[in-house]
Amino acid sequence: MTTDTQRPTVIWHPGDVTPAMRERLNGHRGRVLWFTGLSGAGKSTLAHAVEACLHEQGRRAFVLDGDHLRHGLCAGLGFSSADRSENLRRAAEVARLFADAGTVTLAAFISPLREDRERVRAIVGADRFVEVYVACPLAECESRDVKGLYKRARAAEIPDFTGISAPYEAPEHPDLVLDTSRTPIEACVAQVLACVDRIVSLEADTFTDIGESMHPAPTDRAPLTRSQRVEV
Repeated sequence: MTTDTQRPTVIWHPGDVTPAMRERLNGHRGRVLWFTGLSGAGKSTLAHAVEACLHEQGRRAFVLDGDHLRHGLCAGLGFSSADRSENLRRAAEVARLFADAGTVTLAAFISPLREDRERVRAIVGADRFVEVYVACPLAECESRDVKGLYKRARAAEIPDFTGISAPYEAPEHPDLVLDTSRTPIEACVAQVLACVDRIVSLEADTFTDIGESMHPAPTDRAPLTRSQRVEV
């Protein structure tokens, strides 16, 4: 892939309005909550429910949904390993821009491989990234099968389907774990909202001021510590 250093005509132009200025205008920090898990685990359902609650609270929030991006920005990509990786790279770049805008970004992507999720974290910035593992067991996801995808995958109609004919690598150290097979969605949403309350406060000293940061996002602060992580 060609990098910016190989394209001298592509120059990053810093603006006069910084991310910190946008955050002060919004009244909260921009952060990215990345929901990962199997198809049918409840990632999109949770993300949209949290978005609705944040909207009611007067906070700027937006859902980036994997299926939605494949209708537009990523419409030309397939489901090979290379295309899936590129799909997530594009999603991460969009999420980073939303975070720069001071928005609480709720990204719902299967994102099955740890390597890809770590690249997403690097693009967004470790200090602005929260990994939410929607840890619903395969059997439960398959029994839901809202979109009928598992049935088609079992019939070999869909190749490289995560959990059936392609691997899913569970996060080793997620910041938040939600088992939607045992925990009601209302309780899961409450846990996410509690996490948001803690990480977006302008008064919180957990995160650095990213006001003067430019591309790429800063990575000089560590992600949430083990003691700060929550499991439901």
